Amino acid sequence: MEYIVWEPSGIIVDLGIYQLRWYSLLFSMGLFIAYLVLKRVFRQNGISDEKFDKFTMFVIIATVLGARLGHCLFYDWAYYQNHLLEIILPFKFEPEFKFTGFQGLASHGGTLGVLIALIIYSVRYKIKMFWVLDKAALLAPLCAGFIRLGNLMNSEIIGKETDVPWAFIFKNVDNVPRHPAQLYEAIAYFLIFIILKVVDKKFERQNGFIFGLFFFLLFSARIIIEMFKEVQVSFELDMAMNMGQNLSIPFIIAGLVIMLVRNKKGDRTAY
Repeated sequence: MEYIVWEPSGIIVDLGIYQLRWYSLLFSMGLFIAYLVLKRVFRQNGISDEKFDKFTMFVIIATVLGARLGHCLFYDWAYYQNHLLEIILPFKFEPEFKFTGFQGLASHGGTLGVLIALIIYSVRYKIKMFWVLDKAALLAPLCAGFIRLGNLMNSEIIGKETDVPWAFIFKNVDNVPRHPAQLYEAIAYFLIFIILKVVDKKFERQNGFIFGLFFFLLFSARIIIEMFKEVQVSFELDMAMNMGQNLSIPFIIAGLVIMLVRNKKGDRTAY
């Protein structure tokens, strides 16, 4: 059986001291599209560009910082507890000094970081918290989908061995046909983006419902897709559910609770 041989370079341009990578480009692309859409939404609701720029700053900083801390604390603390500076700096100091970029970002950490940042933002600028969370939730799956495409270009977060006809052979990893788990996840996130847009337009539930539905759909998909992924870190080998699945459960429960509480027509204004 012929499988899809996957051997792209993760690097687009190498300038020696700096490398433009597909992951960085796709990550930035997702954020930029979300930026353009949300800026229009904020303007339509009477929110100044100045407040929106503050929103953008909160989200970008919280995404990167939360995702980075999430990876270091949840997945690789055994290493980073002895290399604390490497958590916040894009360099390795041992065995020699090397620019690495931020290799290791965890979506659960990024989600938690953005959630905290947006709550602070809504209080600081006196915009209704659930309105802010809904608008961020509408575009978050789109960004997440682009990030997983970046993972695909890096041949990372690979799937388990399989013989399905659409299996990928990640030549940068090994010669084993595997589930393209990154592609599964990207497709799931793009579908969730469409579902959220349709529900938001057709059902017009009060502020907060879309945010709850986002949590429920995205992290339910994450639990399912994790079953097709290869183990990311060695300590997961003896776990009934891996770290990604365990971390998804509280988000699913929170999403269900928020949906139940906010499941009625009502307030959809920003102020």
